[in-house]
Amino acid sequence: MATRITNGAGRKCFLIWGGDGWIAGHLKVLLESQGKEVHTTTARMENRDAVFAELDRVQPTHVLNAAGCTGRPNVDWCEDNKEATIRSNVIGTLNLADCCFVRGIHCTVFATGCIYQYDSAHPWGGPGFFETDAANFAGSFYSMTKAHVEEILKHYNNCLILRLRMPVSDDLHPRSFVTKITKYEHVVDIPNSNTILTDLLPASILLAEHGEVGVYNFVNPGSISHNEVLSLFRDIVRPSFTWKNFSIEEQSKVIKAGRSNCKLDTTKLVTKLKEYGYEVPEIHEAYRRCFDRMKAAGVR
Repeated sequence: MATRITNGAGRKCFLIWGGDGWIAGHLKVLLESQGKEVHTTTARMENRDAVFAELDRVQPTHVLNAAGCTGRPNVDWCEDNKEATIRSNVIGTLNLADCCFVRGIHCTVFATGCIYQYDSAHPWGGPGFFETDAANFAGSFYSMTKAHVEEILKHYNNCLILRLRMPVSDDLHPRSFVTKITKYEHVVDIPNSNTILTDLLPASILLAEHGEVGVYNFVNPGSISHNEVLSLFRDIVRPSFTWKNFSIEEQSKVIKAGRSNCKLDTTKLVTKLKEYGYEVPEIHEAYRRCFDRMKAAGVR
């Protein structure tokens, strides 16, 4: 039976799944900067023999699952590649978690909060969705698979499930939410929860090292609209930047899959991180700091 990894003395070793990916790369750099033992792998999560071989080769105390299928260039890809999406996001994710359970290894899953949509109980400007709220968004095949797998995954007592939303890095990497919306011809102006990676990834290591399990909304507190993000980007990073808006109805005509728009409640995350002396800035302040770092690094 799996054992819950605690923050006790002894060897700590991290194995990152999805080792050539965007978030995996950030995790590797972060762990190395902390002087931690870290390994990466691109072994297929759905291949049980390959997963066990990697676990037995590295013998990690912590697995960080930053792999999975989000589609290129976006989640619309998943609509036409449903079998591949299931194989990665459902079968693979569950297989890796189960193999870690068998070996007694703590497993952190970088999941998504894009399983909700504003409704009458959670309107714009109202309360956010809690970790315990049932998923109510099935507008994309990607989100549907993520919601279903979380319902199973949360019963594993070795798993920490972190729900990211619209992740943002301190550069203009193609996978960053900011990069995406600056390249769109039109954007909708809807408030959402966002994950600023510089703020949240160190928190993921803290939670993993302390053996935390269960589901956490893994976003900065508060919500921010697309126009607010782009206004800050213009004011701090690129003064010449302009953009155009369109409605959700107009957006629906140019995309295959629907898009989740929601605010996630961060009470559970903020309360837990305070136990470890770690604070996550509110989303507007977090974006200002993020864009200040971009400007200082010469990003334009």
